[in-house]
Amino acid sequence: MTGQDLPSLLPGLLPRLWAFALRITGDRHDAEDLVQRACVHALERVHQWQPGSSALSWMFSIVHTTWINEIRARRVRSRGSLAWDEADVDAIPDFQASTPEELASCHQVFGAVDRLPEAQRLVLLLVAVEGMSYQEAAEVLDVPIGTVMSRLSRARRTIGDQFRNPEGQPRTAERTLRGGSAAGAREEDA
Repeated sequence: MTGQDLPSLLPGLLPRLWAFALRITGDRHDAEDLVQRACVHALERVHQWQPGSSALSWMFSIVHTTWINEIRARRVRSRGSLAWDEADVDAIPDFQASTPEELASCHQVFGAVDRLPEAQRLVLLLVAVEGMSYQEAAEVLDVPIGTVMSRLSRARRTIGDQFRNPEGQPRTAERTLRGGSAAGAREEDA
């Protein structure tokens, strides 16, 4: 594929780009603006696209960079925040969930992901949700692959801890060090 193919590829990429933008912005209107700006940037800089590389990875990188620039601009203007609004999470439909229990579980997962530090959240979204390889995520975020692996590991551990210890109890290893039984810890981890 070449840069000349990008205009014909963009319509097929828009749903995934918009979903990614919605996850990182937390706002439907910001996501729409972000995708539009990213597409304009891509079309203006189509000559920078490496032949043979993934158009989707390249576009994710542009979306991410464009959002970082927007955050910096908002900080300068002092008129925005990075916090997700719970109403925005509620606005994301989950057609897979059919029971109230499944919907509640989805909201718990969204909440756990939302509480992650932004760097971990972005890596988790790219790898677990968008299905990118570690290498692709590293290229999108412009960080070493080891950083992607480390952030993903910490994100998974943090989310797992939130579901294993919903009342904010210390992790199993911490309880064992405080005098809890090792046998009890193994039962809980199983």
